[in-house]
Amino acid sequence: MRFDQTPDRRNTHCVKWDAMEALYGVSPDEGISMWVADMEFPAAPCIQQAVQDMVDHGVYGYFGNDSAYETAIQWWMDTRHGWQIDPSWIFTTHGLVNGTAMCVDAFTNPGDGVVLFTPVYHAFARVIAAADRQVVECELVNNDGRYEMDFDAYDAQMTGNERMVILCSPHNPGGRVWTKAELQAVAAFAKRHELILVSDEIHHDLTMPGHTHIPMAHIDGIADRLVMMTATTKTFNIAGSHSGNVIIADPDLRARFAKRMAALGLSANSFGLFMATAAYSPDGAAWVDELCAYLDGNRQIFDAGINAIPGLKSMPLEATYLAWVDFAGTGMTRDEFTARVQEKAKIAANHGPTFGKGGDTFLRFNLGAPRAQIEDAVARMQAAFADLQ
Repeated sequence: MRFDQTPDRRNTHCVKWDAMEALYGVSPDEGISMWVADMEFPAAPCIQQAVQDMVDHGVYGYFGNDSAYETAIQWWMDTRHGWQIDPSWIFTTHGLVNGTAMCVDAFTNPGDGVVLFTPVYHAFARVIAAADRQVVECELVNNDGRYEMDFDAYDAQMTGNERMVILCSPHNPGGRVWTKAELQAVAAFAKRHELILVSDEIHHDLTMPGHTHIPMAHIDGIADRLVMMTATTKTFNIAGSHSGNVIIADPDLRARFAKRMAALGLSANSFGLFMATAAYSPDGAAWVDELCAYLDGNRQIFDAGINAIPGLKSMPLEATYLAWVDFAGTGMTRDEFTARVQEKAKIAANHGPTFGKGGDTFLRFNLGAPRAQIEDAVARMQAAFADLQ
């Protein structure tokens, strides 16, 4: 199977492997890197061919005529998500962390509050704080291993200083695919408190069997305050292309965003545009379908092995390739269970507290790797916690 064979990424300027020892004390020569959210798999052949065509051409000048790129985005959103968009709505940013930062810059002012449903992707809080805005953490409810929202509690937290809410849909790190009712509740919350709603849907293509992602754009009555963010990068493992799309239907919001883009002189690089155009194609779609089936197999193996360890619980994964494992049942301190993972199992995994409130007893493990690596990780974890079994 194509996903069983992967290149050795060590000493290739790969942050996931080359920085793991400095950050986690795990040697890349004997450990497993399961932290950064990129996959071990080579990009889809259609993407590799697009890059090869650029190399063969040999001239890397300014990119012109976005029509094929925009048509590819339209086709993908329509055929994969039932979402019809207009090319004029599309802005291309330097990835979606940049897209998030641009939204914060365009739609809020220093000192304003930006709401996050935590634990959540750590880069959100990082860019909010760096922009001198206030991070407002609305903690998700962990209902027997499933994240849910408590809007009565969130309403009580609001002070009137908040100007934006950022939703991660599907959720990273919990892997939730939010239901239509939950999305409607988020939209209602944004309207009640007059918040711009930024929906980061970078994981929208990576759903497990039996789960269907619903774009926030499908929720009625929210278009005048909604900013959608999507990208090829997570789906197709091309994060190094640093390309993402901020898609805004509302003309007033779009004008404000366009003004900040122009003021900062931002434009996309041609490699990212060629790669995205190739990705959003029938060949790319077939590759993603194979990928999701493979990731589901990895999920089943990982969850079965981890949940067999007394005191450990892997949150049921509905989307993404990121397993969120709770160690609370071990009775160990965070330092104790983290040391076992890093020093005994020799696995580098993301530390839960970096995702905000509610993450203290968790670690996040990347399952986007060959099946053999997932099986090895499970065996290492079972050995590291053997005394509990």
